[in-house]
Amino acid sequence: MTADNRSKKSPSTKSPPPAAAAERDWHALTEEELLEELDVDPGKGLSEAEVKDRLAFHGPNELQVEKPPSPFRIFLRQFKNVLIIILLLAALFSLLAGESFDAQLILLIVLLSAGLGFLQEYKAERAIESLKKMLSPTSRVLRDGSEASVPSRTLVPGDILLLEAGDRVPADARLVKATALKTDEASLTGESLPVEKGVAVLEGGTDLADRKNMLFSGTAVTYGTGRAVVVSTGMNTEL
Repeated sequence: MTADNRSKKSPSTKSPPPAAAAERDWHALTEEELLEELDVDPGKGLSEAEVKDRLAFHGPNELQVEKPPSPFRIFLRQFKNVLIIILLLAALFSLLAGESFDAQLILLIVLLSAGLGFLQEYKAERAIESLKKMLSPTSRVLRDGSEASVPSRTLVPGDILLLEAGDRVPADARLVKATALKTDEASLTGESLPVEKGVAVLEGGTDLADRKNMLFSGTAVTYGTGRAVVVSTGMNTEL
């Protein structure tokens, strides 16, 4: 399929492209296969009408997080644990049997266990909020043949991202152009050094950390420039 044919297609003639990276080995597709699958002209990007249709289908590019419970509720939840309930009953029986020291010791263990569980759950809730802050509020894209800065939450599969050093990657994307591009993926893979990126096609099933032709939501561009096609957004990203 030629670029001209892709640009002439009406968005209603083809189902919206898949959103989850897990559904396809995007890193193993050739550039032509990638562009055909996502139905986008790399020289023009998506039209506003196509973006509207795909956004309605895939939803906004953001992490869906429910309002976190209060610290008090998180602490109370620790006492719903079966082991905690058993220990509380043991403390009660010890108290009734006149073993006050044993009862106090068991209660101390219960409080320590509940406190540890509270800290772990509280940190986990706050970690989700931190993940949301890692996403860039705006992104530079190619739409209707022109560069534009748009809210990152409006990105959809098929959008053409324009990236340079200092940018946060707003969604999972497959590179189609890269000039001395390096990204910091410590938040995702734990790799402490910047990762060199390229456009070479990789084998299917390549490990996440070795997908050199992919960019991942929440990571940062540390050097160079690149152009990439969004393949997954929101809750479907590797983040």
